[in-house]
Amino acid sequence: MITLNDAVNAFLAHKRAIARKYISEEAELRLLVRFADEHGIDRLDQLTPAVVDTFLASRPRSQARSFNHLLGVLGCLLDWAVTHELLESSPLQTRRRRVTATRIPFIFDPAQARQLLEAAGALPDRSRAPHRGATYRTIFALCYGLGLRSGEACALRVGDIDRRRELLVVKGGKFGKNRLVPHGPRIGELIDQQLDRRAQGGRLDDDAPLFTFNGRASISRQAASATFTQLARELGFTASAGVAAPRLHSLRHSFAVGCLLRWYRQNLDPAARLHQLSTFMGHVDPVSTAVYLTIAPTLLQEANRRFEAFAEPVWSEVAR
Repeated sequence: MITLNDAVNAFLAHKRAIARKYISEEAELRLLVRFADEHGIDRLDQLTPAVVDTFLASRPRSQARSFNHLLGVLGCLLDWAVTHELLESSPLQTRRRRVTATRIPFIFDPAQARQLLEAAGALPDRSRAPHRGATYRTIFALCYGLGLRSGEACALRVGDIDRRRELLVVKGGKFGKNRLVPHGPRIGELIDQQLDRRAQGGRLDDDAPLFTFNGRASISRQAASATFTQLARELGFTASAGVAAPRLHSLRHSFAVGCLLRWYRQNLDPAARLHQLSTFMGHVDPVSTAVYLTIAPTLLQEANRRFEAFAEPVWSEVAR
């Protein structure tokens, strides 16, 4: 019988063969392997319902979404094992926790985004963080202006910049996919300035990180998120009832909503362009993109305006 560790390795290899990253999922499965080892469990078939329940109970998670994610990863592993006839049946019997209504994301309007970028640009340097303000301003601008994920922006390399064609090559996005992201002159100017700052130390290799403070490692997504949160708090960006507090990922949400708003105002058909937005943002299908399309008040006003224009001939006929 296959060992639990070998089963986990084979499962991860299977997922990555179909372009799934499975980084956080691997960490959770390693917790299972470590737990089993501590309890003298080596083989996959030794995972009984009682053992699985004990493992889940040993990972206290206050939020339902976090617990359900762990449960889902474990379920995927065990279902895969059943499909490949490594187990007769899945020992997982625990049910998902009920998720309460989630708050809608904070959407930055252009004025708020401008405030944020100006405040980021004014951040003072630190002994180990030269050009700190300009660097974070550019990262936040890429998230807001191009809808990049924060990890994608932070991980950009010098060779990912195509100045001639005004393109970014975003590598290793969600599900391991690469994509080309075109940009306009304003974003291009920020990128050029960042490249010039990086080149002050001499010629750069294509693999050199675009955003770095020590010249070797990219700025981490966690560091960018912490800086963003500090700035949002200092600027007094408060969320209304039912809206989540602003976080770095809110800039990506704001990009998607901003695109939809512009299409409404230009009398374009948003439904016909959703596939384009989905491709631009690196989603596998428009359903994933729809998650980002929060109904902001300005967006609702534009949708109502369009509906009124569409229905006006009917109303006029009825009123006669």
